[in-house]
Amino acid sequence: MKNWKKNIRQVQPYTPGEQPDRPDIVKLNTNENPYPPSSSVEKALAEMDGSALRLYPDPAASGLVRAIADFYELDPSQVFVGVGSDDVLAMCFLTFFNSQKPVLFPDVTYSFYPVWADLFRIPFETPALDEDFCLRKEDYYRENGGIIFPNPNAPTGIAQPLPQIEEILQHNLDSIVIVDEAYVDFGAPSAIRLLERYENLVVVQTFSKSRSLAGMRIGYAFGSPELIRALNDVKYSFNSYTMNQAAIAAGIACLADALYWRRTLSLITQTREWTKARLSDLGFTVLDSQANFLFVSPPDKNAKDLYEALRERDIYVRYFAGPRTENYLRITIGTPLQMDRLFGALEDWLREGKREGLKKG
Repeated sequence: MKNWKKNIRQVQPYTPGEQPDRPDIVKLNTNENPYPPSSSVEKALAEMDGSALRLYPDPAASGLVRAIADFYELDPSQVFVGVGSDDVLAMCFLTFFNSQKPVLFPDVTYSFYPVWADLFRIPFETPALDEDFCLRKEDYYRENGGIIFPNPNAPTGIAQPLPQIEEILQHNLDSIVIVDEAYVDFGAPSAIRLLERYENLVVVQTFSKSRSLAGMRIGYAFGSPELIRALNDVKYSFNSYTMNQAAIAAGIACLADALYWRRTLSLITQTREWTKARLSDLGFTVLDSQANFLFVSPPDKNAKDLYEALRERDIYVRYFAGPRTENYLRITIGTPLQMDRLFGALEDWLREGKREGLKKG
């Protein structure tokens, strides 16, 4: 091996969901919102002054920070923004997880966490979720270098009750606790209300899911002014101009149309609930998700076969190979028409399986 090759950082990268670019597919694999953003967003982008694009954007994204703070009734000094919640979370790992003690996060959770820990050389441990895929708060009552978990969890969709999150905070006053709330708007309680009592709490959210702006890459975090200053110091040491002008304008416009946001949230949660019931009627095991996706196991536990069969019919869902997840699929909640097409394929697949069973018998 040549000497210079020894100095190349080797990491196992995160694997994002497929982004097929073909007409007439049903894309239920990356938890995008099936509805377009508010028309206010399109209007704001159309009204942008194109000549201003020759200038760098505001490095503090002050207008967007103020709009987020106003919406959540916080002070702007409590808000940090970045290029999607992945960027915000990476900045959090880099800023807050710097001891020699292990950071704690669940064994079945967002698969970017171990990637960042490996990239930034952060020791970590992964307490196992219980047999029902629920987080055990007592597993986090021990010495650590920080704690992070999604609420609702991904890929399970199960939400942690707010009192249990507070108990974790109470047992970890000397550690930073990050609650990743990418899916919180679909039914889980937000830890934002705990900010005034816990100066070690960071809450991370995104415009990608409930606000239909995955393509704009807008993420944000809430915390004490001291923690937000620390995040900005790291951000400005890494890249000062992270938020582009179009994203800032789109984010501000999106926040201004709360009525549309609530309406699409209602549509998605209604579709989620009848999808749960319909899958259960077909014999699927369905976890009680409070997100915009479901984590389900088919009747014969052959999730990979079903994933491949759906893909052949241009229906994309997410399969996670692994000892605890290999029998499950994660299915994003789409429009009722998309879900009907999914159910048509599922019913065909189940009928074909029964016919095969009869032939073998």
